[in-house]
Amino acid sequence: MSSAFPEEDQERAEFGEPRPAWSRVVILGAATLAVLLLGATIGMFLTQSLGQDAETAAPSPGVVEVGFAQDMAVHHLQAVTMANWARDHSTDPQVQQLAFDIASTQLEQVGRMKGWLMLWNKPEQAIGGYMTWMTDSPGHAHGGHGAAATGPATPAGLMPGMATNDELAKLRSLSGKELDVYFLQLMLRHHQGGTEMAQYTQDHSGLAAVKSLTNSILKSQSAEARVMTGMLADRGATPLPFS
Repeated sequence: MSSAFPEEDQERAEFGEPRPAWSRVVILGAATLAVLLLGATIGMFLTQSLGQDAETAAPSPGVVEVGFAQDMAVHHLQAVTMANWARDHSTDPQVQQLAFDIASTQLEQVGRMKGWLMLWNKPEQAIGGYMTWMTDSPGHAHGGHGAAATGPATPAGLMPGMATNDELAKLRSLSGKELDVYFLQLMLRHHQGGTEMAQYTQDHSGLAAVKSLTNSILKSQSAEARVMTGMLADRGATPLPFS
């Protein structure tokens, strides 16, 4: 029987994990839906309240705002998938807590961005390559990762910091300390890529609600990156390359 919660099914299909008992599916699915709905509600509220007043209409979302919401939601969802796996399979309380915090925060932010896209009457995913909004927006030339999002550490079709299918397969094959270290390495690199996107949007967006979210992302992910760097050092490991 198909689950009422496709996000949970997709995650477990990716990692080849059998479905849990029906009660756990219902509880986790309901929690996931609740977080997404909360984020969507916050997103629509902030778009309306921060972007306008009684006399001034809210600025219209442009290429940067729409592209950021579409692509960062995809970027975040991979982080949620990795974090949920680590939370459920690590035996290290510190890793479990970090993974829970990352998944909860980023899932709420995904809901917020999807709420904006619905309010703006835009599709949830961009048509074409990722990150064209960082190169094609008028007057916003960007010398870093371009539309194709390719580079030494960024395979074709992926945004900066995202894990490949092979890396995800390796993550789910590990256990114990090896799992903890590899999760921290992948997530730290993932945060580095997300920070680039958030900083570009912070610098180029004129929408107050969007700038508020990017500011939150920059603060939280920078703090988490410092924590993960320290956790890796404590475990005798180093970050993965990022360029």
